[in-house]
Amino acid sequence: MAEAFAAEVAANVLAKLSSAAFQQIGCFWDVQDEFEKLRDVLMAIKAVLVDAEEQQNHNREITLWLQKFKDGCYRVEDLLDEFEIEALRRQVMERGSSRRKVSRFLSGSNSLTFRLRMGRKIKKVKDMLDEIESNKSRFHLLERHHRVRNIIHGQRETYSFVKTSDVIGRDEDKENMVAFLMNPTDGDGEGDDIPVLAIVGIGGIGKTALAQLVFNDERVKTHFWLRIWVCVTEDFDVKQLMIKIIKSATGTTMCKDMNKEELHKVLRDGLKAKRFLIVLDDVWNEDKRKWIELKDLLTIGGQGCKIICTTRSHKVAAITSTVPQYDLEHLSYENSLSLFLRLAFKEGEEVQHKNLVRIGEGIVRKCKGVALAVKTLGSLLCSTRVEYDWELVRDSEIWKLEQKENDILPALKLSYDHLPWHLKQCFAFCSVFPTDFEFNSLQLTLLWMANGFLQSSNENEEPEDIGNRYIHELWSRSFFQQVEEGVFYSTFKMHDLVHDLALSVVQNEVNSFNHCSTGNVRHLWLDASGQGASTLPNNLDRLQSLIISSNEEQKASSESLIADYISRSKHLRVLHLVNSSFEQLPNSIGYLKHLRYLSIYGNGNIERLPISICNLQSLQTLLLGGCRGIEALPKDIRYLISLRTLCITTKQANLQESGIECLSSLRFLRFYACGNLKYLFEDMQRLTALRILVIDECKNLVSLPPGLKYLTALQILVISDCEKLDLCMGQELEGEQAGSLRKLFIRGLPKVVSLPQWILLGSAKTLQQLYIIGLENLSTLPRWFRYLVSLQTLGIVDCPKLLSLPQGMQQLAALKQVGITGCPKLGKRCMKQTGEEWPKIAHVPQLYVSNDLETSITYDE
Repeated sequence: MAEAFAAEVAANVLAKLSSAAFQQIGCFWDVQDEFEKLRDVLMAIKAVLVDAEEQQNHNREITLWLQKFKDGCYRVEDLLDEFEIEALRRQVMERGSSRRKVSRFLSGSNSLTFRLRMGRKIKKVKDMLDEIESNKSRFHLLERHHRVRNIIHGQRETYSFVKTSDVIGRDEDKENMVAFLMNPTDGDGEGDDIPVLAIVGIGGIGKTALAQLVFNDERVKTHFWLRIWVCVTEDFDVKQLMIKIIKSATGTTMCKDMNKEELHKVLRDGLKAKRFLIVLDDVWNEDKRKWIELKDLLTIGGQGCKIICTTRSHKVAAITSTVPQYDLEHLSYENSLSLFLRLAFKEGEEVQHKNLVRIGEGIVRKCKGVALAVKTLGSLLCSTRVEYDWELVRDSEIWKLEQKENDILPALKLSYDHLPWHLKQCFAFCSVFPTDFEFNSLQLTLLWMANGFLQSSNENEEPEDIGNRYIHELWSRSFFQQVEEGVFYSTFKMHDLVHDLALSVVQNEVNSFNHCSTGNVRHLWLDASGQGASTLPNNLDRLQSLIISSNEEQKASSESLIADYISRSKHLRVLHLVNSSFEQLPNSIGYLKHLRYLSIYGNGNIERLPISICNLQSLQTLLLGGCRGIEALPKDIRYLISLRTLCITTKQANLQESGIECLSSLRFLRFYACGNLKYLFEDMQRLTALRILVIDECKNLVSLPPGLKYLTALQILVISDCEKLDLCMGQELEGEQAGSLRKLFIRGLPKVVSLPQWILLGSAKTLQQLYIIGLENLSTLPRWFRYLVSLQTLGIVDCPKLLSLPQGMQQLAALKQVGITGCPKLGKRCMKQTGEEWPKIAHVPQLYVSNDLETSITYDE
C-alpha cells in the first residue's frame, strides 16, 4: 500500500512536462529535446505501473523498484520546479533595482550558468530513470491502463438475516427507522414520490446491522407486503439490480438472459400495486442519472412504499434521500465494551480475568465507537488469555495488527480505494497529523497547495477553491468529521481508525510524532517536547514538509537547530514552526528556493525577519500572526511575488511604505493584534485578487483606506475588536461600490453607531451572511437593508441599544436564518407573534431570538 501513488506521481509530472508553460520553458532554455526524452522514459515506465502496483504485494523487489521510480519522479518534479523558480526570479529582476540585478548576476543565476547547471541535473535524472526502465524487464510486467476492481469488495455480499442479540446499542436508531417506515406522512410512497432514507456513516460503524434490524422487525414484516434486500454492486449496474430485485420479490432465477425491456415487464408484474420496502445496502454510486433510472422503474408500487439506502458518502445520500439523511452515531463506550466482552470471552468468563477486562477497556477506547473495530479486536483476542498479547493490541496502532478480509482496516480501505488519485494523495498527507489533531480547512488547503497536490481540469479555478472542494469531498465520504464551522474556515478531525488507514497507505513517506523510519521521508511532524525534535534522522534530504509542534510549556527555541533543519532539507516546501520561541530566523532561510509555506505563528520573541526571506519568490504562504515582537516587516517584501496568504502582527504604527500593496497575488490578508497600528496603507485597490481581508485586535486603528471599497474580488471581510475604528470616517469612503462581498463579520467596534453604506450597498446583490456582534453603541440598522436581496443568514449579538429592525426586511425572500441574542429591547420586540418586529422576520425558516445577555458566539481565533 505504501507505493500506491507511483502512477499518480508520474501522471502529475507528465502533465507538467506536457503543459504549454513547460513547452515555452523548454524552448527558452533550449532543453526541449531533454524534456522530450524525460517524457518518453516516464511514459515507458508508467505503462506497466498498474501491473506493478498489483504485483508488489507478492514481490518485495517490485515494491523497492516502485519506490525508486517514485523517487525519480520527485526528482524530476524538483528539477521542473527550479525552472519555474528561475522564471520568477527573472520577473523580480525586471522590477528590481540595478543593484539587485547585478547581485543576482554575480550570484550565478544568469542564463549561461543556469543553463549549464540544469543540463547536468537533467542528465543525472535521465540516467537514473533509464536504469529504472531497464530493470523493469526483470519483473515481466504487462502494459495495462486500468486497475482490476478491488477483489475483496467484489466478493462482499450482505444479506438480510441478523441475530438480534448480536447487535448492541442500536435500539433507539431502530425505533427511529421503524417510525419513518410506518409514518404515512413521510410521503405516500405512490407514483414518483417513493420516500427514500439514506443511512450514512463511516465504514464499520453498523449501517448494515441497523438496516438488518429494521428489515426483520415484526412491525415492518406486518406492514409491508414485500420486503426486498439488495446488496448493491459498486458499479451500480441497473440491469443487475433489476435482476436482484426480481429474484428477491418473486423468487425467480430465470431472468439472467433477459434484456431490460423483458426485465421491466417481470419487475412491473412483481411489484405493481404492492406496498414494498427495498433496502439498498452499501451504495457507492454518485451518478444521479443511474439512480433516477432505477427509481423510475420502482414507481409502480402501491401506497406506502419506502426505500432505505446505506452508504458511506454524504454525496450519495444527497442524491438518493428524499428526507433528511440519517447520520449514524458511534456506539457509546458502554455499548462498545459490552460488545467487546461478549466477543472476547465466553459467557461469564470475564469475571475470572479482571486484569484482561481492564486492558480491554483501553482497547475499546481506541475503537472510538466503531462496531466493526470492536468486533475485529474482540475476535482477535478470544483465543488468548495472555496479558502480554492483550497489551500488545492495546498499545499497537490498528494498521500494524493482522487483519482478515472482513476486519476493520480492509473495510475502511474500500472507501480509500474509491477515491480518485488526487484525493488519495491529499488524504494520505493527513497522516502527518497526530491522532485527534484538529485542523482547519484554510491551513490544510495551504499545506496541500504548497506540496503541489491541488489539481484541476479548469485552469481558471483558484487553488483555494480546489482545496475547499477536496475537503468537502473527503468529508462527504466520511474521511473527515466536522468539529466547528467558522467565518472563514471550518475545523475538522479524523476518526482514529481513519487516521490509522492513512498511516497504512504511506508507511515510509510520512512520519508523525518523532516516529522516523529508514525510508525516504517527505513529510515529518516533530513534537518540540520529544527527543526527536533535537536530533533529525539522516534520511531527510528529500524532505518536503517539516512541521514542528510546540506549546506553551515546550517550545522550539534553538536558532542553531532551526539552521540545521534548513541546511539538511534543501527541498522543503513547508516549514511550520508555530508557537516557537527562537529570537532569530536564520539568514539561510533564503536558500530554501522551493519553499511555498512558512509559518512562525505565535513566536513572541522574534524581532526582525532576515532580509533573505524576500528571496523566496515561490513563497505562497507567510504566517506571522502573534509574533508580537516584530518591529517592522522587511522593506523588500514586495518581491514575494507568489504570495497568496499573508498574516501579520507588527509593532509598526503605519504600513504606508510596507510594500504590501505590491503583492498582487494576495488572496488572503490578515492583520492580527497589531497594537500600535493606526493606519494601513493607501493603494489597497491594487490588491485586485484579494478575496479575504481580516482586521482583528488592532486596538489603535482609527481608519480604513479609501481603496478598500474598490476591492472587487473581496468575498469575506472580518473587522473585529478595533476599539478606535470608526467605519464612517472620511467622506471619501462614501459612494456606491461594485462589490462581490459574500460574508461580513463586524464585532467589538464601540465607535460604530450605524452601518456605513460603502461596506454593504455595493454588495447588495452578493452578500449572503452578515454578523453584527458587540456593537454596544449601534442604535439603528439602515433603511437600505431591504436591498440585500441575497442575504441568507443574519446574526445580531450583544447590541443593547438596537431597538428595531429596518422596514422592508419581510421582502428579503432569500433570508433563511436569523439569530438575535443579547439585545434585550430588540429581542423583546421580536418575540414570536406578540413582538412589534415579529412581522418583519416571520417568514424566516430558522429563527433564534433570546434576551439572554450572557449569550455569546464562537468566532475563529
